[in-house]
Amino acid sequence: VNDIEILSMKIDSKITSRFARNVITSEAINRGNVHKEVIFDVELPKTAFITNFSMTIDGVTYPGNIKEKEAAKKQYEKAVSQGQTAGLVKASGRKTERFSVSVNIAAASKVIFELTYEELLKRHFGKYEMFIKVKPKQLVRIFEIDIDIFEPQGISDLEAEGTFITNDLQDILRKTSSGKKGSVSFKPTLDQQRKCAGCPNSVLDGDLIVKYDVKRTSPDNLQIVNGYFVHFFAPTNLPNLSKNVIFVIDTSGSMSGREIQQTREALLKILDDMKHEDYFNFILFGSEVHTWKESLIKATPENLDEARNFVRGIIADGLTNLYGGLMRGIEMLNAAHEENLVPKRSASIIIMLTDGQPNVGISNTQEIQTLVKKAIEGKYPLYNLGFGYGVDYNFLEKMALENKGLARRIYPDSDSALQLQGFYDEVSRPMLTDVELNYPENEISDLTKNNFKHFYDGSEIVVAGRFTDHNQNSLTVDVKGEGPDDALSFTTHQDAEQTAKAFEEQQYIFGDYIERLWAYLTIEQLLEKRIAATGEEKENLTAEALDLSLKYNFVTPLTSMVVTKPEDLENQAGIADKPTEDIILTCLNIYIMCKYSILMLVFLTIFVLQFPTALAPSYTSALAPTWYTSVDGDPHFIIPVPQKEDAICFNINENPGAVLNLIKDPVTGITVNGELIGDKKANNDSKIQNTYFGKLGITNKHLNLRLMVTPEKITVQNGAEKTGFTWLDSVTLQQEGLTLIINRKKNLVLSMGSGASFVIVLHQVWKKHPLHRDFLGLYTLDSGKLSKQTHGLLGQFFHPIDFTILEIHPGSDPKKPDATMIIKNNELIVTRGWQKDYRKDPKNGTDIPCWFVHNNGAGLIDGVHTDYIVSSLF
Repeated sequence: VNDIEILSMKIDSKITSRFARNVITSEAINRGNVHKEVIFDVELPKTAFITNFSMTIDGVTYPGNIKEKEAAKKQYEKAVSQGQTAGLVKASGRKTERFSVSVNIAAASKVIFELTYEELLKRHFGKYEMFIKVKPKQLVRIFEIDIDIFEPQGISDLEAEGTFITNDLQDILRKTSSGKKGSVSFKPTLDQQRKCAGCPNSVLDGDLIVKYDVKRTSPDNLQIVNGYFVHFFAPTNLPNLSKNVIFVIDTSGSMSGREIQQTREALLKILDDMKHEDYFNFILFGSEVHTWKESLIKATPENLDEARNFVRGIIADGLTNLYGGLMRGIEMLNAAHEENLVPKRSASIIIMLTDGQPNVGISNTQEIQTLVKKAIEGKYPLYNLGFGYGVDYNFLEKMALENKGLARRIYPDSDSALQLQGFYDEVSRPMLTDVELNYPENEISDLTKNNFKHFYDGSEIVVAGRFTDHNQNSLTVDVKGEGPDDALSFTTHQDAEQTAKAFEEQQYIFGDYIERLWAYLTIEQLLEKRIAATGEEKENLTAEALDLSLKYNFVTPLTSMVVTKPEDLENQAGIADKPTEDIILTCLNIYIMCKYSILMLVFLTIFVLQFPTALAPSYTSALAPTWYTSVDGDPHFIIPVPQKEDAICFNINENPGAVLNLIKDPVTGITVNGELIGDKKANNDSKIQNTYFGKLGITNKHLNLRLMVTPEKITVQNGAEKTGFTWLDSVTLQQEGLTLIINRKKNLVLSMGSGASFVIVLHQVWKKHPLHRDFLGLYTLDSGKLSKQTHGLLGQFFHPIDFTILEIHPGSDPKKPDATMIIKNNELIVTRGWQKDYRKDPKNGTDIPCWFVHNNGAGLIDGVHTDYIVSSLF
């Protein structure tokens, strides 16, 4: 691609006792006759820590150095002050994080990239899972994946599958398993990588997924190596506990549409999985709090049928009384235990789902956290599910962790219902409560978490520690837990000789794996504790996690990797950070305010270097410093991304008469809908007919105000009172909650209550034009005054959004290059182009450069464009 040929790509993975070390090596050559940019771009699991990176260019190696974040930032800023800019960016997807580094190399030069990352594989539904993103983006002469697994307990049920595997590739994906060893390999030839015979495109685009379990002759396994130990606990053949589940569901107005529909779907599936001995209830919160039943009830067939009818009738409306809903659930569960309404030996959990932020009742998140923690008192876990990007994820995560649970983001997508159900499945089969793994205090230091509220079937508890005496070679552990019938208690013993005997296959392992596993787990848990900590406790946790991150060379949220490059050929220093779930989204505001991804702004400029200088202006932005999210013309949407000084645009192609929801804010009560009109007659030469907005309806339901705008007239309805104007009027109207300014034959400016303001532009054509009609354009001012729960075709983009551009290359139009855009976890093919902004010049407009997203904004907008079709303007 662009004279850069990837000669080889090799992925070598070694898994020892669930701990994986992965090394990705790629070699590329510049076949051009001038210097070119080579990009090394890979996706890693979110749970992994990068441990090493290097580039070798013509025999000279340029390493990545992991430093404390502030020190790395200073080094980066020094590079910037010397005229260099960042060339390495880290972004995040649903399950993955993107590592991308670029370097300019001379003609005929070679570069070898090598990246190492490590992770502890977690057990879900009875299997450990590792996935490797396979996406070389071009045919590769040598492409190899080798995965070696060593498990001293013995391997069972080894599976390997690729989402990109065709029938022709099935035999090339090889797996073997015997005793303690297993291996998976995938080594397609150049021809086997082709989409079709002679095709230049690669079929390799997807995930390679490896799953396995270990043989279990006892409930646990203890391993001791070089002064460290790891203890795996996963009993099988135990009966499940009955469970008591309260679902606390956000039904505020922002959940309307697809979100509430997917929630209903998920809850109906969950009801199908309820066991006869389980107890459950539903709490719904919008502006008010509603309960299905006054207390938890047993999951009898009759009660489940009644619950299904209730779930089918759930609708979304109102504001977000999160505190009221959650406290009602906690009080109900507390009362059920105090009044013995549920079995004494049972597992209780609260699952809360919300897509917004509290704005009714107690809305201070710190106060809510304090009151919730006091009410639960550690008696059961709280699981918080954040639907979409309007939630305060940091708040949800802190509150869950303080109450022995966890938070999970539910991504707004076609599979959101499956995500909800999948989470429930993970916690639906409790086997033990109050699990404790006790180790001799005088023998062990630096122990990871060793007590757990619940143990779920199909999962695994992992504890690691360091011996006080490095030469100690044996350990005795007492394990306790509460089962459905009685208490579980047993003792296990292991010595280093037994471990050494189990580890005779030295070529399959890396010797310090238990020490690194302990460090990985310790850092992970320190960072988790740090989320909910404050003051001196937070400082101590930060210092401890930072020390370990630096000692073991892990890129964590406290460290950064600085990548040095050759100083010639316009190369740039780079810095890589480890994003966190909350930071990923908050960083999208203003890049210089972001602690974790300060480098996103420069990413676009890097790729301009691939093209002749004369083309460069085509990819740069010329936007004014004031930004407006708008829809105008046939209808084309312009989405500004201020921190990029750039914009994204898309069109919606729908039939005349369709009404589209543009903005909906359940908090301020403001809704904007637009009705499409077509040309006077269809254009038989065009597959897609032109449509425009012929009517706009703007509502503020809290003020009981409505405004309907057409190219002929403007109608204001305040309660039962109606006032009409035409575009020949010059008017300034002010009344309670409303300011309307009509600029004759040009535009109108509207403000409603304390919400955003809107400019509606009138487009008039020659009355006798054989084809076109008059139409309207909508521009939003002060969108920050609308709430974070605002949605709609335009409204969803009032929240911060970010994107990354990769692989700019010539498109079908020489003046409009194509590129790959990474946005909302999707990879889209986009085209550089222009759209018109008619605010200042309604006749000719101003060209706004933007990246155009095809297919009705697919992959950019939440859902599909037909989700936004509504029945009427009001």
